[in-house]
Amino acid sequence: MAAKIDRQKVQDSFHRQANDYDCHAVVQCRVVEKVVGMLQAQQLTPARLLDIGAGTGRLLGRVTELYPEASAVGADLAPGMCRAAAENLAGKRVEMVNADAENLPFPPASFDLVLSTSTYQWLSSLDQAFSEASRVLVPGGLFCFALFGERTLFELRDSYRSALSGASDRSHSFFSSSEVEEAMERVGFAGATVTSELEVEMHPDVAELLRSLKRIGAGTTAPVAAGGLSERRIMLDMMATYQREFGREDGIPATYEVIYGVACKAK
Repeated sequence: MAAKIDRQKVQDSFHRQANDYDCHAVVQCRVVEKVVGMLQAQQLTPARLLDIGAGTGRLLGRVTELYPEASAVGADLAPGMCRAAAENLAGKRVEMVNADAENLPFPPASFDLVLSTSTYQWLSSLDQAFSEASRVLVPGGLFCFALFGERTLFELRDSYRSALSGASDRSHSFFSSSEVEEAMERVGFAGATVTSELEVEMHPDVAELLRSLKRIGAGTTAPVAAGGLSERRIMLDMMATYQREFGREDGIPATYEVIYGVACKAK
């Protein structure tokens, strides 16, 4: 189960980093391409589609190429992301809306296809967001998403916990595949297909990994020193442990577990 998450902090973080996001979101871009491949296998012809947590519009740009006749809407909690997406998608049939995944501002049965990538891991619970995705889908509509799972950044989190020596653990936790499946079932997505894959991103050192996470607005996935000698000691110990336990000749790995889900709303 994911820990309690400060949604305002998440919103502010992604809002500030909107202009830098695409330069540093390496794994997130791979996930977009994987989802596009999943959609191609479905052979859909949606008239209306929604991307929840659309970010800078990378997935929307790809699906508007895949479905050029569809009317597309992107929703994102961060105003800065909405502005970046609107600029990136200028000239396309796309509308951007500043909205929360847990409270979508659309009538029931508004879309034939609902998508989301790299978003739902920022929620404390999946049920409300999945219920909203179901609500805005037409009967028989497709829900396709990807989120980061429990193995994500395990090297960073394990190293941090080893350095805590009993202090409070402020690292982010992620949903497991079974928690995702159970949430899908609870909201009525029967027969959902849930799979997971590992993606590894290499960084020169731990400091560069932390900077990269901050640049994509994901600093809340990592422990952040609040100041003071004890916090600084923990961070230095964490970085030394990470390098010692996981370092390679070509740098340090950062592992992401990507959980993919596909389901149709019951007719």
